[in-house]
Amino acid sequence: MLTWLIEPLEFEFMRQAIAIGISLGILGAVVGSYLILQQMGMMSGVISHAVLPGISIAFFLEINLAIGAFIGGVLSALVVMGIQKRSRIKVDAAMALTLTSFLALGVILITTLKTNQINLDEILFGDILGVTSGDVWQTVIITVIILILTKLFYKELEFYTFDPLGAKACGLPINLLYFGLICAITLTIVASMQTVGVLLVMSLLVGPAITAYLLVKELSQMMILGAIIGSFSSITGMYGSYYFDLPSGAAIVMVIFAFFWLAFCFSPSQGLLTEPEFNSRILSLFRSNKNTDN
Repeated sequence: MLTWLIEPLEFEFMRQAIAIGISLGILGAVVGSYLILQQMGMMSGVISHAVLPGISIAFFLEINLAIGAFIGGVLSALVVMGIQKRSRIKVDAAMALTLTSFLALGVILITTLKTNQINLDEILFGDILGVTSGDVWQTVIITVIILILTKLFYKELEFYTFDPLGAKACGLPINLLYFGLICAITLTIVASMQTVGVLLVMSLLVGPAITAYLLVKELSQMMILGAIIGSFSSITGMYGSYYFDLPSGAAIVMVIFAFFWLAFCFSPSQGLLTEPEFNSRILSLFRSNKNTDN
């Protein structure tokens, strides 16, 4: 058993993958907790798809792809907010339109700017086993920055998350808080591109957070438990990828889903199989079968 755990760590790429996986597990849970409580889970999908035009332009201009991805992601969120606030269109429709439009724009830019050298498979699906030491440091720095800002503005963000109207009435800069949250989401997605890819990053942002949401009640507890689940899922997924030759990003996502399913079924307060009504139905069915047999 010990050999099974230690053997992959002999390779530098696995050590780097584990380091970046732990960082992303923590980062995704902290940012994802705010997303879930504000019912903005789909925003991660919008931003994760909207980075493609930014990546295309950045590649064409020969600048850091992360810069282009960040700008594209933030712009998409601002477009959603603008449509929602300046019209009668609901946020879900605004998100759907923005997501598909930015994705289409990205495909067009890849063709017209002759940026076909971009490895779309790597961007869309990720390759955590191919990360470099530079990727690790970039992710760690982003994680530390987000954690520090979350600690500094925790009370304001908590107030805004649970009562945005009350926060506005008290004079809090809710637009600035919203923009800060969008920046945090985009940074998380930029950091996750190399790992699970933009198409699977939603799971990293949403999965650990909703799993923790089923198990605890406090925001701080949700972040801590979500970070543990996210980090452990990343590590487990990478070991599965190493030993069973599975796509690393997809393996991580499936581990996250497995944890969610366990919480969904066995949560002490909200579990499907632990509800008093469910237990009563099972007991009634058992008694009915027993009486029929007699």
